[in-house]
Amino acid sequence: MATDPQKDLHAAWDEMIASFERAREAVDEPQLMPPPATPRNLAEGYRYLMGFVHSAIERAFHEDPVRPTFRNALSIINRATIDNADAIYFYAPIDGRQTYVLRGQVGDTRHWRGEQPAPVGPKAPHYVIFEVSHGDLAGDSGDLHENRPGVKARTDCMDSSEIEVDADGSFEILLAPERPEGHAGNFLSTLKVLRQAHPDDPDYPAERYATYVSGRQLFYDWEREAAIHYSMTQLGAEGTAPPVYTPEAAGAELRRCGDIVQGQMHYWNAFWTILMGTHGERPGTLPGVGYPGRNAFNQLNAASGATAGGMSTNLYAGAVWELESDEALIIENRVKTPPNYIGFQLGNLWGESIDYGNSMGSLNGFQSEADPDGVIRLVVAHRDPGVPNWLDTTGHREGFLTPRWAYSQQPPPDQWPSISCKKVKFDEIRQQLPETTGAVTPEERREQIRIRQSHVVKRFRVF
Repeated sequence: MATDPQKDLHAAWDEMIASFERAREAVDEPQLMPPPATPRNLAEGYRYLMGFVHSAIERAFHEDPVRPTFRNALSIINRATIDNADAIYFYAPIDGRQTYVLRGQVGDTRHWRGEQPAPVGPKAPHYVIFEVSHGDLAGDSGDLHENRPGVKARTDCMDSSEIEVDADGSFEILLAPERPEGHAGNFLSTLKVLRQAHPDDPDYPAERYATYVSGRQLFYDWEREAAIHYSMTQLGAEGTAPPVYTPEAAGAELRRCGDIVQGQMHYWNAFWTILMGTHGERPGTLPGVGYPGRNAFNQLNAASGATAGGMSTNLYAGAVWELESDEALIIENRVKTPPNYIGFQLGNLWGESIDYGNSMGSLNGFQSEADPDGVIRLVVAHRDPGVPNWLDTTGHREGFLTPRWAYSQQPPPDQWPSISCKKVKFDEIRQQLPETTGAVTPEERREQIRIRQSHVVKRFRVF
């Protein structure tokens, strides 16, 4: 029976809009567990929603595993999941049964090998990681059950400590189900055989072929480190073109676009409220991982299913600040075994990072000053206290505190970092810090912001 393309596409469009409406309900419907409906939270909730619309359009209409291109999974346009202000989050779709070559060109990479970089000139990002995985991206299902063992699989990963780079700064990584005989270069496997059965489908194959390659580029020195631009080719598909576009393809993509937006909005509300206990412990809150009230950090934890796609080399901790206008938090970050990367980000209660280009919404190990005892003391406050390690709430009374430590080789738990915080009166900040703590003038702070603005523009440039 012949179909009517116009009528079918109208129906697909209507289904997409209906999914957007269900996603919008996650901004203010209590049963969908949004943050408190303050005027600012509501305004930022709509911006957050449109960020998922932006990414869903790219994903639904422009993914092609035969001719893959890398895109930003998160950026200044679509901030979410307490995104790392130091990061480019990248991804590309693949068919793990096929073979791909990924290529890149970098600046000075000596710091990847533990050496001192050149004193001038462009540098590679401070830390880079590639991860290859089977399954949808975190949150697509809209259901916390996607975190159960056996649903997804990471088939391989490689970070900058392992990447072999040629003398001219170029590198290649081969992606395939198995390393070819005689191949000795950079390699990522796109196949993993799971012992854990799929919890919903006992007949689901144990052989999991990757559907995405993703990862992070993390920046420390925002003045000198430059983003890497990747390309990737499926071997044997060079010079081919995709099939002619059809109403059936368009309809499927419209529906998928709506499903992604709805899934992401519903999933992350549930993640923060149930698993992390952001607004108080409830059934399903993860013991030790859930936030212990306000102004107190949870236990450190390694990236796992509970971190919903977190970087596999990260250790995470988290807290929710609650500060009145005359209060501040002093945070002490104590590191026993130096990591590859240290970062600290603020986020609103949607999980959007606080604006890190135009404000001091984040600090990393390069940007922070350690005290003589080796402790990194950060100050979270609503206005500038004139100290080096200030993090700006931008006026949010509540929000997420997110430290991260990345280790290529994870140390034993007794060598993990520790982090703590205490609430003080704003006027008492200086009294609570070491006498050696320096001062930052308004002019110096403005220069810090200028550097941040310049870097963010370059990091996310579109041409």
